[in-house]
Amino acid sequence: MNYPEQKREIINGIPYDYLCHIQEVTGPGNVYPAHYHSYIEILYCISGTYDVLLNGKHHKFTEGDMTLINSKEVHQINSQSPTGGQYIVLRFEPEIIYNSMFHNYLELKYVLPFVLESSNHQKIIEKKDIQSTFIPELFYEILKEFETEGYGYELAVKNHIGRIFLWILRYFHEKGVDFTISEDTYDDLIKRLQPSLDYVLEHYDEEIKATDMADLCNMSYSYFSRVFNRQMNMNFNEYLNHVRIMEAEKLLVSTTMNITEISVAVGFNTTSYFIKLFKSCKNISPKHFRKEFVISRDSK
Repeated sequence: MNYPEQKREIINGIPYDYLCHIQEVTGPGNVYPAHYHSYIEILYCISGTYDVLLNGKHHKFTEGDMTLINSKEVHQINSQSPTGGQYIVLRFEPEIIYNSMFHNYLELKYVLPFVLESSNHQKIIEKKDIQSTFIPELFYEILKEFETEGYGYELAVKNHIGRIFLWILRYFHEKGVDFTISEDTYDDLIKRLQPSLDYVLEHYDEEIKATDMADLCNMSYSYFSRVFNRQMNMNFNEYLNHVRIMEAEKLLVSTTMNITEISVAVGFNTTSYFIKLFKSCKNISPKHFRKEFVISRDSK
């Protein structure tokens, strides 16, 4: 069955990597139909009782509980309370945790369980394990930062997300749960794919072929493709384009280079393809990204 994908939120023309709000529920019934998105999503229940459907499995979610929803995991939420209730919704792109995508492999191994479809970790962390910690307070602090938008609030939000995520990792570790990817998988990622990942980061502005990267990693092309897809959750060309788009973002907001110059500088052969791909990835054109970023920055 095909489920709708919820695209990255755009506020005032700018795609947001993280969002937080209170979901108000007025009564029983469906709160949000089945869907998925690239965000990792964490819910904190303020009041009410809910049935959270995650990849076909039902989970009870009630006051003081926290729910973990993977990136691209199909989920649906139904209220079971006659009077409804409230819960805090915190969404963030996986790269918020490990900053520049795939640059730090030691951090990447902690995030993979939240982006791989095969992950089957505990989905509900109950109130009894949370109420005496700083977790509830952090959710409200993030809400406050979004509401007030004080100077540097973006840094505060990222910091709070990192603290929540670290607490979750240590919670599982203390329970004896191996929450990272297996050593075999990690060794594959580090030892077999690292040469290609490093090469892209240094030569993204040049023509790079997957076949050449397979040779660099001492793999056949077909095996390299399978390993890359499985471990990185995307194919090689998607990774290459992602790196190029990230570099283009930096140039758009830090230089006066025109769109064509930036397109060439990050390795694209045609400006039209660069614009098309940028818009597909960011839900905004390069021109408007630059314009909105400057307007947003000047308004702070």
